[in-house]
Amino acid sequence: MTGPDQFLFFFSALGAFNGFLLSIYFAIHAKKKIFTNYFLSLLLLVLSIRVIKSVFFYFNPQLSNIFIQIGLSACILIGPFLFLYLKAYAEDKKTNWANHVLPYLIGISILGLLYPYVEHTFIWRKWIIKTIYVQWFIYIILSAKYLRPIFKKIKKRESLRKIDIWLFSIYTGVSLIWLAYAMAAYTSYITGALSFTFILYVAILLLVFKSSSETTFFDEKEKYKNKAIDQKTLAAISQKLGLITEQELFLNPNFTLEEAAKELKLSKHTLSQYVNEILGKSFSNLIKEYRIEKAKKLLETKKNYTIESLGYDSGFTSKSTFFTAFKKVTGLTPAEYQKAYSK
Repeated sequence: MTGPDQFLFFFSALGAFNGFLLSIYFAIHAKKKIFTNYFLSLLLLVLSIRVIKSVFFYFNPQLSNIFIQIGLSACILIGPFLFLYLKAYAEDKKTNWANHVLPYLIGISILGLLYPYVEHTFIWRKWIIKTIYVQWFIYIILSAKYLRPIFKKIKKRESLRKIDIWLFSIYTGVSLIWLAYAMAAYTSYITGALSFTFILYVAILLLVFKSSSETTFFDEKEKYKNKAIDQKTLAAISQKLGLITEQELFLNPNFTLEEAAKELKLSKHTLSQYVNEILGKSFSNLIKEYRIEKAKKLLETKKNYTIESLGYDSGFTSKSTFFTAFKKVTGLTPAEYQKAYSK
């Protein structure tokens, strides 16, 4: 393998490997009851399987036909998982995922048994692979309707939210990967793998950008479809929201929007809409403010608190997070605040 080939192998294979890691990350993140991330995890998984097959087949044409069949079969689920992921974000209701996954999974399994790639290579190349790419393309078209609000913003040159950029990137990335594979006969077979690697690293950069942000990038969908909350419901939510401070529920470091909704007997969607539209902030920032108020009271009444213990007792998960949040909200460090209060 020459130097340029080694570089191509490393770059494309690394993308597939990182795709697997991100798939695991989102699967674990989904355990925090963010169900849409299951679809994202599975989307990255089937893409990675498809790409790793391309990488090894390109550099080792004698690759086992069984492995080739698995890689090609994974393509049939790329479109459905893209569709389900975007649909889950766009619609505030449970998604019937089985209708979009099981028929294809069962179908490709039966085809694989009846016409294994090793014995029916011609049938796979002539019919099955082309059918899979057509099905993938159809789902790309169907998925586009869930990005219409984003397309309208782009057309009107309105600013996009971080979640808009993320969803648009996922959709565009999958579409470009499809295009790379569909045009491989006119370019190079490795183009799809390289496209996946490049797009994946763009997604990773977005994740890093998201992690440094104040907003809850994946936890809150921030989509309300112009549904206004009636006055009676507004009053009820305002009253119920007081329970969070009265019972100091925010002291739980893992207190989430979903847990708050359960405690207040509200839907997650309604509570998120109220906090975003009426209070003008994200749920995470609201809880952060509650914790800062708790910390201020402790600073005003307790003299022997260390900054680290003060942060933990206020609901923060680390000293640095507490210190940064406190100074941003009050303009002072905890020590400076306590000194100013004692004067």
